[in-house]
Amino acid sequence: MPGRDDVAYFGAGPAPLPTPVLTKGAEAFVNFESTGLSLAEISHRSQTATKILADTKAALASLLQIPDSHEILFMHGGGSGEFSAVVLNMVSVWVEKQRRKAEAELGGDEEKILERVRNELRSDLRLDYLVTGSWSLKASQEAANLLEPLGKGFVNVAVDSRQSNAGKFGTIPSEDTWSLTPPRSRSGKGSAFVYYCDNETVDGVEFPGLPKSLDQSSQAEGDELLVVADMSSNFLSRRVDVSKYAVIFGGAQKNVGITDVTLVIVRKELLSSHPSSSFLHAVGVWSPPTILSWPVIAKNNSLYNTMPIFSIWIAGEVMRGLVATHGQKGLEGQEELANLKAKILYDVLDTYPEVYQVVPHQPVRSRMNICFRIRQGDAGQEKAFLEHAEAQLLQGLKGHRSVGGIRASNYNAVPMTNVQKLAACLTDFARKSTPATSADS
Repeated sequence: MPGRDDVAYFGAGPAPLPTPVLTKGAEAFVNFESTGLSLAEISHRSQTATKILADTKAALASLLQIPDSHEILFMHGGGSGEFSAVVLNMVSVWVEKQRRKAEAELGGDEEKILERVRNELRSDLRLDYLVTGSWSLKASQEAANLLEPLGKGFVNVAVDSRQSNAGKFGTIPSEDTWSLTPPRSRSGKGSAFVYYCDNETVDGVEFPGLPKSLDQSSQAEGDELLVVADMSSNFLSRRVDVSKYAVIFGGAQKNVGITDVTLVIVRKELLSSHPSSSFLHAVGVWSPPTILSWPVIAKNNSLYNTMPIFSIWIAGEVMRGLVATHGQKGLEGQEELANLKAKILYDVLDTYPEVYQVVPHQPVRSRMNICFRIRQGDAGQEKAFLEHAEAQLLQGLKGHRSVGGIRASNYNAVPMTNVQKLAACLTDFARKSTPATSADS
């Protein structure tokens, strides 16, 4: 039977975890710190649970250098749950801004305030989405679905990268082609938020960084831009200036831990900018369900209901492991390592272009999810490669069921030795399936 060190796993999520974390977790699952109780058994209201929450928050704040202007939440529902939470919370914030403005101008006439905000909602509300892959597409569709009772046209797809890539995802069009909702400085109303997925796991597309057009420093005075980013699959793999984002979220099961924990980093001012549920309902929109309400979760220290303390502890151990590994360099060290691992694999793929075809365009290749086809998607050749890899205990390489192909997920916990094994496997397969060329000499 193969041991853990014998298997090189490249699954897209749930993803590999550092072996030391799993070893320590196995002990904690049976008898946490000699308490005689499992972390799966202790009360989420206990001092132990409170300390685990605090320690995990502190580790995350240290790694990402999260400013005091932002709050850390632990939630349920994964990234898909946040598709809904983002819409319901951010639309609520938008409504409250309109309500406060109307109140300042109309005084205390509640009927006039309500009527004005109701009309503005239907004429002015816009949610901007950058659709660059399967997950941002799903997020935009969820937004449209939630707002459908109000009508159509509230979701503005500012860019759909399929339109410039023969109907397929794999590129990010130039920012000057995006159709973001015009801000007030350009005679527009502005959007409630701009949403994008930083790394698309299915399609292997990653933004090189925060787009320049989404940086608040590039906006005219008085134009507020609230940026929401899904960082589920590249979370903690590189440095991020959290201050530039209204909201960052990510499911833990790729780079941080195990399933059933969703990390949400939200600007604190957004937690206190919500109208009453009755006002939202009178205007015509749903209030966020309690379990998805950021203000409620924040007020209750992420313990409104029973949170999976064991899963949060695992995430904390992963974070503390990153701190221990990279020391003062922090995420800069992890970023360098992630870039190097990705380069090793892409260099092999590019060496044999007649065998391997990388799916996304070169400038937006993901460091986390390396997606490619073999001989232009030859089903027999791709099956042969997967069998060749499996024979060497290289697992989890089959592409997403919606697109096929091959996908090697290069998350933080994938060790360099496993990347080197995969690179050798790719080289070996290419040489065996191709006549000798200069690349082999």
